[in-house]
Amino acid sequence: METKLNTQLAKLVQLQHPQKVLAFARNMDDKVLAAIYGIDVDTYLLVKSQLTQQAKAAAEQLLQLPDFAARVDRLPFKAGEIVVGLGESTTDDSLSWFEILRHLLELRRPQDAIRLINEGISGHTSTQVLSRINGIAAGQPNWILCMIGGNDTMRVGPDSAKPLVSLEETAKNLHEIRRIAAARSKSNWVWITPSTVDEERAAAFTHFQLGQLSWRNEDILAVGDLIRSMSDPVIDTLAVIGLPAQAAYMGIDGVHPTIEGHKAIVRRVVESLSEGKER
Repeated sequence: METKLNTQLAKLVQLQHPQKVLAFARNMDDKVLAAIYGIDVDTYLLVKSQLTQQAKAAAEQLLQLPDFAARVDRLPFKAGEIVVGLGESTTDDSLSWFEILRHLLELRRPQDAIRLINEGISGHTSTQVLSRINGIAAGQPNWILCMIGGNDTMRVGPDSAKPLVSLEETAKNLHEIRRIAAARSKSNWVWITPSTVDEERAAAFTHFQLGQLSWRNEDILAVGDLIRSMSDPVIDTLAVIGLPAQAAYMGIDGVHPTIEGHKAIVRRVVESLSEGKER
């Protein structure tokens, strides 16, 4: 079901979750959140409901694919375990691969009561994830699925000379994030490479033009190479999103995946984890 609301406002509710930005504010009620978005609470709840329905419908569609339901059954998550999705907007998105994964497990394995916690925050770089990893690991999740690095590659200003976070600093952040997680918890860790973008579509997007924001696939691929060099299991999105990103998998801004793009990512996640063939 599509939202009936102003498209930009619905997209804001979909991609931005202010209650996550401040840890002490995570219990904000719906009235407060609606006020932050500048809408009434009934409209806010309607948009949330419609987004949930879309993510659930995507999961239902995937479960109709040959052998896919059996793969969900074989996912290595055990009954009662906690699975954290750590990342940026590609995870935070209410229609993200992680939210579709939530519905896949709820539909197929409700008796297992596997708890999925979405720790993606739109706009976050690996530096900001590093600032949060101590608290996340302290929660002792059984699994952490980490998809970061896309925002590190964002460039600001005309003829930008460098990405927001240098490749060298991204490498240091990735290793330190993993070191802290290993020191603070016994979580099973899985890396997911950031998805490629449609550079031309991003360059033509009005809001990115106004902010003088840009992305280059060469930067994203370099971060992917860093992640593929890590010792933990890696799920590579390049094989499904493509280079450049397939048009149907990228939204109008060229950077954020469509629900079809997220379905492609979660298929890759499920297929890889169910077979233990992450790389």
